[in-house]
Amino acid sequence: MWVRKRIRRWQKRDGFDKIDLYTRGSLHSMAWAMVLCVAALSVTRPVRYSDAPAALIALTVLAAVAQGACTVPLIPRTLDRYLGRRAAGLWLIALAAGLFTVNAAGLLALGWYAGTEDFPEFQVALGAVTLPLLTSLVLVVPLWASGVCVALLGAGMSGGTLLAGADGTFALATFFGVVFGGGLVTSTVRLSAWTLGLMKKLRDAQDVETRLAVAEERLRFGRDLHDVLGRNLAVIALKSELAVELAQRGKPTAVEQMIEVQRIARDSQQEVRDVVRGYREADLYTELVGARSVLQAAGISCEVQESGSRRRERLPASVQSALGWVVREAATNVLRHGDPQRCAIRLRTSDGTVRLVVENDGVPPDAAPFPPSGPVQGSGLRGLRERLSALDGRLEAGPADGGLFRLTATVPLAPPAEGAPSVGDTSSAEGASLPESAPPAESTAQHQLEERR
Repeated sequence: MWVRKRIRRWQKRDGFDKIDLYTRGSLHSMAWAMVLCVAALSVTRPVRYSDAPAALIALTVLAAVAQGACTVPLIPRTLDRYLGRRAAGLWLIALAAGLFTVNAAGLLALGWYAGTEDFPEFQVALGAVTLPLLTSLVLVVPLWASGVCVALLGAGMSGGTLLAGADGTFALATFFGVVFGGGLVTSTVRLSAWTLGLMKKLRDAQDVETRLAVAEERLRFGRDLHDVLGRNLAVIALKSELAVELAQRGKPTAVEQMIEVQRIARDSQQEVRDVVRGYREADLYTELVGARSVLQAAGISCEVQESGSRRRERLPASVQSALGWVVREAATNVLRHGDPQRCAIRLRTSDGTVRLVVENDGVPPDAAPFPPSGPVQGSGLRGLRERLSALDGRLEAGPADGGLFRLTATVPLAPPAEGAPSVGDTSSAEGASLPESAPPAESTAQHQLEERR
């Protein structure tokens, strides 16, 4: 049960969160592996059979464990500092440096007691003791400074072996071993952090692109309202002023001017209704372009394919509107559920039917199929089925082979039964009701961005 919950939580993360968790986990694992290596080598056979005091051995092991415990809060802080999120905490870095000094001094003392010629793992331990500190240090200093730190640590370990009684060959091998291991760790950690920072910038750019698409759609809607109302409101203001002046002079033509104002106001009201109605209605071409744009802005590859004997623009208006709502809801579900990387929208028309298929990957393993009939849990899919039912169409959705999720809408091109409500007719009660997934006065990009958040 615990493992299953962890797997589900992992699958709900997006790509950046997965890479972020993997990077942090790798850094912690590498640091603790070195800590365990130092602790194990501190109690190896040459040390146990030497004259080294038990207190010195215990102190060295405890210093290694303490150094590992210090990396638990230090690695996230230094990584966040590298990504520009918060300060690293100089006191933690100073504490890690102090624990490293104690641990290294304890190892050198054990090497002196055991004898460097009888302690073949001594060089491995000296190299491993430097890595927990380097894992965090390379994230808070410039790259050139990281190389200097590695060289200084190598020189310090090499000089320490000379004090422990080693010869020049042993000290030189220790120097090159520490420098090589430290350089490898430095390059690996910096490369991992650089990749994570690059992905963060890419995700931020995608969010900005999506917000710009929403802002552009809002500007278009505002421009349409301005074009409709601007001239009429100016005429109403002028005629109202004229009517006031005529009324003050006692002329009967003021009534005619107010009647004209009333007519223009009613016409403006109808024009606004037409603009809003057109803005609320789903056009198939607009929804296909909008879905591809929003999905690509979210980092999802989207491909739109058309085939068949009848072009999209020749479809009946009611069919285009219904399929437009299907595209809008399907794109929203792709953004909301799972962690998709690819999405394909296929539209196929024939003389008798039109078939729309939306297919995406990144489906959670516990996704439940959506039956073509019967009760439905999702209000958005329920609304789509009601719209398609008015056209004698049907909707199917659920997991497919290959870890895919497929939504299929089939609509006959023959006219619906007499008395069935029209999908595009906003004057009727059925046509006026919109599915909960589609906000009445917002665009497709606005709705999908809010659902993504």
